[in-house]
Amino acid sequence: MVGIVSYGAYIPSLRIDRKTIADAWGRNAVGGERSVANHDEDSVTMAMEAAENCLRDAAPDREGIGGLYFATTTAPYLEKLSSNLIATVLDLGREIETADFGNSLRSGTGALKAALGMTAGGSVKNLIVTAADQRLAYPRSDQEQVFGDGAAAVLVGTENLAATFEGSYALSEEIVDVWRNPEDRYVKSWENRFVLEEGFTAGMTAAVSGLLKKYSLKPAEIATAVLAAPDMRTHRTLAQKLGFDAKTQVLDPLIANIGYCGAAQPLIMLAAALEKAKPGDLLLLAAYGEGADTLLFKVTEDNSRRTRHKSLQSFLNQKRMLTSYTRYLSYRGILEALPGEPFRLFPAATTSWRERASSLRCHASKCRQCGLVTFPIQRVCYQCRSKDDFDEVRLSEIQGKVFTFTLDNLAGRSDDPSVVQTVVEMENGSRFYGIMTDCDPTSVTLNMPVELTFRRIYEGAGFHNYFWKCRPVLKGGTE
Repeated sequence: MVGIVSYGAYIPSLRIDRKTIADAWGRNAVGGERSVANHDEDSVTMAMEAAENCLRDAAPDREGIGGLYFATTTAPYLEKLSSNLIATVLDLGREIETADFGNSLRSGTGALKAALGMTAGGSVKNLIVTAADQRLAYPRSDQEQVFGDGAAAVLVGTENLAATFEGSYALSEEIVDVWRNPEDRYVKSWENRFVLEEGFTAGMTAAVSGLLKKYSLKPAEIATAVLAAPDMRTHRTLAQKLGFDAKTQVLDPLIANIGYCGAAQPLIMLAAALEKAKPGDLLLLAAYGEGADTLLFKVTEDNSRRTRHKSLQSFLNQKRMLTSYTRYLSYRGILEALPGEPFRLFPAATTSWRERASSLRCHASKCRQCGLVTFPIQRVCYQCRSKDDFDEVRLSEIQGKVFTFTLDNLAGRSDDPSVVQTVVEMENGSRFYGIMTDCDPTSVTLNMPVELTFRRIYEGAGFHNYFWKCRPVLKGGTE
């Protein structure tokens, strides 16, 4: 039997009220708010956060993870595996399967089906699927208000299942409704009625009906219908057309809270459904993208006994409002603000490769003689002077407290000028020096609980440079 072992999500802490966007253009707001990735986040960093949340309790030692699939329509590279980078940051082994899935809003469910097939066939014991998106819509468009940024991850395996995989049904339909060419920055769309009626609604209706017919199920037998939809009205129309009870059977599509997160939306909603599901529940997951994927899961007793490191609700509760539309444009790179102090660093692919144990895997060195833990890895122990006598330990999972900090108002971006340079005393006694993110600089205090997060630092030598930062401990997470 194959199915879902664990699951996790990640929603950026920044939100922008849709009225803020609408007011900038003298338009009506569609209501609610949308999630916004911070200026140091992208699809890779969000996918890593979701995957870490998924693995934290299910596979803390990372043993037995046979592969990682990454799904997105907004990968940071056109020719380079993002899944390799995410797997390295998660501290997975080298002898694993990695693959990127893209070019479709149902790449998330496509990756999930591929992982289920690989695991069921015995090629791997466990395989993690993570999906994230950070799509850009034309300024002033309805999509600008509706799109959101977020990520989710699912660990697929054959033991200790939270939900068993019961079957699937797929439908392919060649249609030009929503697309983006290689040279395009913004998502393009055909006439809205055609897109929603002939594309989304027709495709999802046929695919869900096909799944129910294939397994001789009636709509009333589905405990929760997880229908990823681009807007609330279309979601309600689809649920009604399929014969589901909107109040008791259909999961909230999260459009009002975070927006439509592209390829990640079906897996985010699946995580939300599993967090609330009861043993024996049948979950139907449906995702659209020039056709549709539908998957059927049955919740087990293990799901209710599984601990959650951070729930989706904890991410929804932890939010900071972005009150400036121009700052939103600047964060997305749509509006070029005055450059801040330039980085005087000279990155190189060779240096990044050589230092990846510390810079990507977040490994510190623990001296075998005196036990001192040092980050980044040091060949010579500061305390006892022993040389090359250490073990590598992972810091990314532990928390710390602010030991000291400095507010630097000259080193930041012009749209986010204050940089909190922080020294953190970690729980194991090591010290981490880095920038604090996702915070109000004026609220930082000594002994503030913080955790580490993987972020994009700067662009240099023609490639993206990533490193670790700290942030205030998310409310609702492990305190």
